[in-house]
Parts: sequence; C-alpha cells; structure tokens
Amino acid sequence: MATNTRTSRHSQLLPTAAVLTLAVPLAVWGLVGQQNAQGLPPSELDYSVRPWDIPAGAENLIAALATLLAVGCGALLTHATRAGTFDRRWWQVLGPLLIAGALAGAGWRVLTAGVIGANIGAGAALLLGAPLVGALVLWSLGRGAWLATHRSGTRALGHA
Repeated sequence: MATNTRTSRHSQLLPTAAVLTLAVPLAVWGLVGQQNAQGLPPSELDYSVRPWDIPAGAENLIAALATLLAVGCGALLTHATRAGTFDRRWWQVLGPLLIAGALAGAGWRVLTAGVIGANIGAGAALLLGAPLVGALVLWSLGRGAWLATHRSGTRALGHA
C-alpha cells in the first residue's frame, strides 16, 4: 500500500509543476495590472499591442486564482522536495521556467501599456526580455531532457 501511495504521489508532481509553470505568468500579469499613462482615457492612448478586452473583475479573479495556484503548487513541490519525493535537480528546470514566466507576464503588461507617443518599455522588453526568456526556456528544455534520459533524474517523473 505504501508503494502505491508513493507512486501516486510521484505521478502528481509533474502536473503540479506544469500548473505552477503556467500559473506564474498569469499571476504576475494580473498582479502588475494594466500600466496605462494617467490622465487620458484609454481610447486616446497609443499602444504597441492592444490589451485584451477583459473586464476588470475577471482580470482580478484570474490574478487571484493564478496566485493561489502558484503558491499552492510551489508549496506542494517544496514540501515534496524536502520529503525526498521530488528530485531537487528538477528545480534546475523549473526555476528558469518560473523566471521566464514572470518575465513574460510582466513583459506583456509593458507591451500592452497605453502611452502618449512611443512605448520605449515595449522596445526594451522585446530587445532584452524576449532573448532572455528564450534562453531560459532553452536551458530548461535541455536540462529537462538530460534529467529525463538519465536514470537518477527520472524519480520526479513518476518512475521508481
């Protein structure tokens, strides 16, 4: 019975990591909020990319749910790491993905900010942020592939 429980626990960790990875960009996006220039209605502002037409209440709900999911999944994975059921080397995959997600969430808010004239932040986000996000994702893919193909790295994927 203990083996089945442990195997079941292992199989829950990959979806938990996936939810954490998807929740972080949404949480950051929601917590940063729309960054429009003050003093003018949104219809008179210039946008590099128009923000999605999401009602403020729905935006707050998305931010709250994503934040709760991120905190919950992060706590679960931290506990599993401390308990020895999640190989701590997989944080070398998750950490860069979480940073990339946070940068993407904040970067999206910069890209969709309503400004007067040119959006200098959008250019900076594209020139600096996009390559950094790409590098972090590539690192995570490479490290994840390496860990998945080596026997000692498969523990977190639900293999005994």
